[in-house]
Amino acid sequence: MKKTFLLFVLSVMFLTFCTNNSELEMKKFIDKPTINKTIKALVERYGESDRDRIQRSINQMANFWTEEDGSKKEFFDFCLNNFVPQGEKLDLVFERLSNYFEVISGHFNKISLELNKQLHLDLGEILPVDLMFAGYDPSANLINDFFKNKIAFYVMLNFPNYKLEEKNTFGSSWSRKQWAFARMGDIFTSRVPSEYLQKISEVSTKADSYISEYNIFVGNLVDDNFNTYFPKDKKLISHWNLRDEIKSLYGKEDGLFKQKLIYTVMKHIINQTIPVQVINNPEYTWNPFKNKVFKEGKEVPSNPEPNTRYQHLLNNFLARKAVDKFYPEYPTYISRKFDLEFEISEKEIENLFVELVSSPTVQKVAELIQKRLNRPLEPFDIWYDGFKARSQLDEARLTEITRSKYPNNEAFAKDLPNILMKLGFDSELANYIASKVEVDPARGAGHAWGAQMRSENAHLRTRIPPTGMDYKGYNIAMHEFGHNVEQTLTLQKVDYYMLNGVPNTAFTEAMAFIFQKRDLEILGISNPDPSAKYLTALDNFWASYEIMGVALVDMYVWNWLYAHPNASVDELKNAVITIAKDVWNKYYAPVFGIKDEPILAIYSHMIDYPLYLPAYPLGHIIEFQIEKYLENKDLAQELFRMLTFGRTTPQIWMKNAVGSEISVKPLIEAAEIALKYVN
Repeated sequence: MKKTFLLFVLSVMFLTFCTNNSELEMKKFIDKPTINKTIKALVERYGESDRDRIQRSINQMANFWTEEDGSKKEFFDFCLNNFVPQGEKLDLVFERLSNYFEVISGHFNKISLELNKQLHLDLGEILPVDLMFAGYDPSANLINDFFKNKIAFYVMLNFPNYKLEEKNTFGSSWSRKQWAFARMGDIFTSRVPSEYLQKISEVSTKADSYISEYNIFVGNLVDDNFNTYFPKDKKLISHWNLRDEIKSLYGKEDGLFKQKLIYTVMKHIINQTIPVQVINNPEYTWNPFKNKVFKEGKEVPSNPEPNTRYQHLLNNFLARKAVDKFYPEYPTYISRKFDLEFEISEKEIENLFVELVSSPTVQKVAELIQKRLNRPLEPFDIWYDGFKARSQLDEARLTEITRSKYPNNEAFAKDLPNILMKLGFDSELANYIASKVEVDPARGAGHAWGAQMRSENAHLRTRIPPTGMDYKGYNIAMHEFGHNVEQTLTLQKVDYYMLNGVPNTAFTEAMAFIFQKRDLEILGISNPDPSAKYLTALDNFWASYEIMGVALVDMYVWNWLYAHPNASVDELKNAVITIAKDVWNKYYAPVFGIKDEPILAIYSHMIDYPLYLPAYPLGHIIEFQIEKYLENKDLAQELFRMLTFGRTTPQIWMKNAVGSEISVKPLIEAAEIALKYVN
């Protein structure tokens, strides 16, 4: 998983801006006569060829200029003295600004990387002071200075902002430079007080720390006869490791019982009936079926977790809702997430997801899974893993291989060039990319953190126990390395700094999936099965079906929160569970034959990365389209071409990458074809 909230905020840190006046709201100080007078004067001086740019710039500036910034005459004078007409001088201004923003963004990213190190890396006990520093946003007050010294207005004046519809309409014919200019125009779109940004950083850090430390000691889970089913020292972080453990148990002895055991744990987490004593604590044994806690064989009193999970979600909502009034064009976090960050509307994304999860193909694939399992489907079969090549392999044997190959972080880091060369990258580029990636010991499941200036490196955080990297950890590390490759190429090899990155997080997830999917290939384990491509199509389809439901829950929860802004934490908990069951009953119960299951609410992203979950199914869709395109093509060459195209809008990026817009139809069609060949 990409370290998205902190990383994305830093990578587009200029999307939100602040002022010292916490009472400031976007009330227009610059009136229409002043706007018209300024436009008229500039057009007379520089000619009709700059009229559109002048009109955009002046109207946008007027939305943010306050009386504290200067009088109406000072506004007029500033515009006349600082507007730069199209030509060589504007190009020079753009180059200088790009350099300054790279330096600023890069160094603040580096500071945040260091301040979060104690939380994210396995460096010992987390102290209260670690949370304080990790929650500190070093860039929060910087942007106030940009408004005070007029840099923000200078940028807006010379590089106007284009709406999403305009980018999609005009962007196909824009030059590289025009796109870079447009991205410069995206920098200043709001003016948020610094204390609000600091609050967002604080609550996000606390939620992230809560999730990073949410381990279940599954070796201490017992049945009614006090039998245990997992190694004594085995602990699994929620939800990632719990989910992956369920995936790994298909076809194993006692596998179904173990899956039911873990699923019962998940429901306790969702319902907040989990005893607080068993969270990240190896001192107690726990029978999840009866929800009883024991110590040294004797039952002891226990207390349920006091809705902590949902309090973090509520805190994230309140912190983000508080800045709504500073976004006249994007008045909710939902609109900012989809229209401003994803650059795909919420409705468009919802329609994509609903089209797939309600497809008749779902029932056909479910019937195949049931046939392969030779039993009725269980709710946790949303994570059925039997379409993957590795499902036919012994995970213990795979772990032997990965532990031998990667006993520590240094060994994995040293092998990065070889991994890339096995994927088709030439040695020069492989070694270059690897030199830009540092491998760190993760405290949690792992994540990737990209650089924001070309002189710095990306970071791959992965959890490697003293016994060496197990197969699950290796699989996750390959996912994170996919992020790092994207982060490196889209920063280091793109022609304009302002075009660095990909359109949104779904695209970096797609790249991570592409790498993760080739984990066995990197280990030298081939799949001779001629039906492999059909299995892959079914695997993508079923994974999309699962995560789309999860994402819909996340989206509907945020809509519920905006409809109930004064909700208590108890009301929120009940709403999340109800929404999860409603989505299940609509799109999953008809397939599984089981109603009112809450499992779609288990994902930890909902708690510490608000509205990040839609990026995953989008990533699946994009990955599948890219994979289809890559068939019989040079993977490394094509990925390099795609990733160096730069951060345009998603639909334009996809047209360049594969020749068509984002669609679930290829995924559905491929699954239908696969059903004819897979038994």
